[in-house]
Amino acid sequence: MINPDSVGRTFHGADLVTVTQSEIDAFAAVLGESDTNVAPPTFSIRISLSQYESILTQPEIGVDWTRLVHGDQKFEIYRPVVAGDVFTCAATIETLRTVAGNEIISVRSDLHNGSELVVSSWSTLVVRG
Repeated sequence: MINPDSVGRTFHGADLVTVTQSEIDAFAAVLGESDTNVAPPTFSIRISLSQYESILTQPEIGVDWTRLVHGDQKFEIYRPVVAGDVFTCAATIETLRTVAGNEIISVRSDLHNGSELVVSSWSTLVVRG
């Protein structure tokens, strides 16, 4: 069960994530994109989801990652992601509700390259009951 005291808190990922050109190329290839000068708009979810897992599975938060389903996603992109960006991730648990025995959590993720905010994304995550 997710700790309701987690709502409103911001958690900072411990890892720096460096974007490589080969990662952008591979992600673009899966989408059929030929321009790899910048990452496809949805590339940042690859970083956010891995950071979510390390943040949200901390015992004091209580998310059972094995029961999690990704429900929805939206992005606010301030500039494109490019090779060489080094990101820190901060995740804020914005809402938590229970519907039909499932916990639904909304998390905002902010990816910063140094002090520059590059991408904010919002994920709706469902932890099946």
